[in-house]
Amino acid sequence: MRLIIGGYAQGKLDYVCSKYHVQKDMVWDGVIPNDADGIIDADSTIVVDHFHRWVKKCMEDGACPEDEIMVFWERCKNENRDCIIISDEIGNGIVPMDAFEREYRERLGRILIQLADKAEEVERVLCGIGQKLK
Repeated sequence: MRLIIGGYAQGKLDYVCSKYHVQKDMVWDGVIPNDADGIIDADSTIVVDHFHRWVKKCMEDGACPEDEIMVFWERCKNENRDCIIISDEIGNGIVPMDAFEREYRERLGRILIQLADKAEEVERVLCGIGQKLK
């Protein structure tokens, strides 16, 4: 599994599509595919863009994104699936006044830490240029 992080509008998806030869129409945008989605063929790479949006939606729906992402992670690992997760870094800058927004930033940051720990590769993209962190 690979984790790609970076700020808003820094070219993360274009970077991934170019480097890993992924077609944009094969990208899951803001959702984590599940068994009911009929995941593409077993040889294709799963790319989840806007992961941060998925985390926020889970929280808004009262779900536990920490548990759900680990189930997805294990499923990919057990099926020997190549998976790339792309997420904005949202923890920099002004701390929001809204309690939910603060909790969202905190939980996303902690989830990204867990994913980075488990990932084979972690890259940060800035101005469309990838920098390998792990």
